[in-house]
Amino acid sequence: MYLSHFGLSEPPFGITPDTSFAFSGTAHQEALNTLLVAARSGEGFMKVTGEVGTGKTLLCRRFLATLGEGFVTAYLPNPYLEPRTLLLALAEELGVPLDREADQYHLLKGLNRALLNFARQRKAVVLCLDEAQAMPMETLEMLRLLSNLETEKRKLLQLVLFGQPELDEKLANPSVRQLRQRIAFHYRLRGLRRGELDHYLSHRLRVAGHRGNRVFSLASMRLIHRASGGTPRLVNILAHKAMLSAYGEGGQEVLSRHVRAAARDTEGVCLPLWRLW
Repeated sequence: MYLSHFGLSEPPFGITPDTSFAFSGTAHQEALNTLLVAARSGEGFMKVTGEVGTGKTLLCRRFLATLGEGFVTAYLPNPYLEPRTLLLALAEELGVPLDREADQYHLLKGLNRALLNFARQRKAVVLCLDEAQAMPMETLEMLRLLSNLETEKRKLLQLVLFGQPELDEKLANPSVRQLRQRIAFHYRLRGLRRGELDHYLSHRLRVAGHRGNRVFSLASMRLIHRASGGTPRLVNILAHKAMLSAYGEGGQEVLSRHVRAAARDTEGVCLPLWRLW
């Protein structure tokens, strides 16, 4: 690996969501602010959509970490569950003991009782569902039933859906129109802007321990942005492979030819074939 070559203590461009590397780009900060305002105002439903690799899972983790002591949170990374299993998973996340053999009616009743107890403690409960585009239609309908749990003053449970654009297509189905109408806040997550890429790369290198001269040339950064379309996951993959290429040559700076070599070896790049060569 190139860590000691570039003076790094850890890999700077991993694709696993890591909040220690979180970068407050324009889109992510706007989305985070939107979610925090909605959660603190007690809105029932929120939704964040974005293409693959735009950082939805990282945003979700930042949101949960920022909420503070007045909130009780639950996180379901894979909501591809049938309705009854969803209720049991939510109860488990909240630490609520429910009879696993109970029917759906009694599970909802038990959850409602637990949510009322949280409300008496002045705690707001937030459930975040990642990869929500994979949810079956009947499970989406169960979310609507969960959103019905409320007092005269506020919702007992706030739900945040994180998903790919296919989630919007699923919610356009007339059978879930009641759920769609309850989504009070929605944000469409974009990729990094061209002017943000330099700060993004420098930030991740700095967190990983780099203290030397510039690693990526201006031309190589422009090419990374064109090839990735600003999608953070693709940026990370290209930056990592380009640094490997520069390290293989013994160089201390990543140049355009290193990025082109990385792009030729990466699926999903936005450059035409003639540009890669």
